[in-house]
Amino acid sequence: MTGTTRSSDGLDDRRKRLLFRCWHRGTREMDLILGRFADAEIADLPDGDLDQLERLIEVPDPDLYAALAGDTPLAPEYAGALFDRIKAFRAVDHDA
Repeated sequence: MTGTTRSSDGLDDRRKRLLFRCWHRGTREMDLILGRFADAEIADLPDGDLDQLERLIEVPDPDLYAALAGDTPLAPEYAGALFDRIKAFRAVDHDA
C-alpha cells in the first residue's frame, strides 16, 4: 500500500508519473510529505509548478527533508514558491 488517498483516474500521464514518484521517494517520511501534497494538489498544479516539482523530486531525500524541516537551506535552484507551498502544507495536519 502506498498511502495515497487519491486515484490517478482523470490525470494526464505527466501528473500520474509525478503522483507515483511523490509516493515512492525512498524514505517513508518523504513519501508522506510529498505524497500527501501531491494527493491534494496535483490535479490543479499549472505547468510551471509541475516543472518545479519535477526538479524538486530530484533532490536527495535527506537534503529535501532537512530543508523542509528548516534545518538547512535548499539550494537556490530548487527553492521557490512551490517549495514554500509544500513546506506550508506540511505544517498543517491534513490527516484530520
